[in-house]
This record gives sequence, structure tokens and C-alpha cells, in this order.
Amino acid sequence: MHLMMSLLLAMAPSITAAANDSVVIEVAGRTTVLRAADLAALPRDTVQWAYHGTPHAYAGVRLIVLLRRAGVPIDSLKGADLTKRVVVEAADHYRAVFTLAEIAPGLGARMVLLADQEDGHPLTSAVGPWRLVVPADGSGARGVRQVTALRVRDEP
Repeated sequence: MHLMMSLLLAMAPSITAAANDSVVIEVAGRTTVLRAADLAALPRDTVQWAYHGTPHAYAGVRLIVLLRRAGVPIDSLKGADLTKRVVVEAADHYRAVFTLAEIAPGLGARMVLLADQEDGHPLTSAVGPWRLVVPADGSGARGVRQVTALRVRDEP
């Protein structure tokens, strides 16, 4: 029994948490792991965000692009899909939530960027390799640092 638990625990990080060079995207029980090279190949955007009063240019991939890639019907939300949410998880277990409706085009259309660069440089290890950038959020509380996972959840 002890050996079995040890094996399960050893395997769990590769399934539930991202390695330093990857982000886990979980949708309807399906898990996709995107590595840095996968993310670098996706369409990129740059946004301005004044974090702690200092303006910076952040570059990365929009959350909506990642959700589309994972098969989320973000462009045609209706019915029960309007109550779904994305839970963003960090290496330190910090979490933030976004509804699909606030991100979807034609509804909230909120810009949410999974950034890997600040002012043209890779993010430091204290912040990256990925952080969420949400320019419309005033306080920056959902600017999750060291993002490890994006999990789409149904309303309980």
C-alpha cells in the first residue's frame, strides 16, 4: 500500500501541476500541457499595464486563444456555458477566477494575457515564467504570478 501511494504521488505532479516550462489547461476532464515552445508558436499580443503605478509593456498569448486551443466554445457561449469559469492557479497556490462570459468576444471581451515578457525581457523567476496581465483590473489582484494551470469549471 505504501509503495502504491508513493508511486501515485510521484506521478501526480506531471498530471496536475505544470513543470517550470509548461502550463496545464484542464477542460471537461481533459488535460492539455502546453510547453514554452507551444506557447511561443501561438499568436502573440502586447498590452500596457501600470503595475504598482509603473507602466510596463507585457507580451504573451491571450487567454481566449488558449481557451480556443483547448476546445472551449468561447466564441458561441449560451445557456449553461455562461456560468462556466476559468480558475487560474499559481505555483504558490494563489488562485483567481474569470467567467467565460467576461472573456468572450461579444460579451465581456476582457483582455487577459498570459505574459512571458515584461518590457521586452523574459519575466524573472519571482514572477514567471508566466503571469496573468489584466489591464482593466484596477488593483492587479488577478494578475497571477507564476501561473501553472488554467482550469475551466462548471458552476457547482
